[in-house]
Amino acid sequence: MAPTDTAAMLDVALGEARAGFAEGGIPIGAALFATDGTLLGSGHNRRVQDDDPSMHAETAAFKAAGRQRDYRKTIMVTTLSPCWYCSGLVRQFGIGAVLVGEARTFHGGHDWLAEHGVAITVLDDDRCASLMTDFITASPQLWNEDIGEPL
Repeated sequence: MAPTDTAAMLDVALGEARAGFAEGGIPIGAALFATDGTLLGSGHNRRVQDDDPSMHAETAAFKAAGRQRDYRKTIMVTTLSPCWYCSGLVRQFGIGAVLVGEARTFHGGHDWLAEHGVAITVLDDDRCASLMTDFITASPQLWNEDIGEPL
C-alpha cells in the first residue's frame, strides 16, 4: 500500500461525523479512499435522518463511492470501530485496509477484520472519542438503539 496522509483522510471522515451530528443524527463518519489518497466517496450515519437502519457511515461512504472494479486497493476510514454490519461490508467486498479513528467508546469488528487479512490501523484520536463520548452521554437511548443494545 502506498503511503497516505492518514490525518487528512481522518479529517474527511470526522467532517462527515460532525455533519451527521449537526443534522441530529449519530456522529459517525466514514470515507473510502484509493491507496494513492484519492477520495472515492464519503458519508455519515443517516439512520435517524433517513429513518433507514441500514444507512451507517461506512455504507453511506461505500454507496457514495459508486461501483469499483476492485476494492482490495481501497482504504475505509471511519471515525469509530466498524460494527459487525459494516465489518461484513469490508469483508464482502475485500476492502484492503481500515483506518479507525477510535475504538474506546465502541469496540466493533476491527480485530475480526485483522484476523482475516485486512490491514487495520487504530488511531485513538481524541477528537473522535470526545465526539462520541459527548453524544453517548447526551443520547444514551439513541446510541443503544444504534448498536443493538436493549433500551
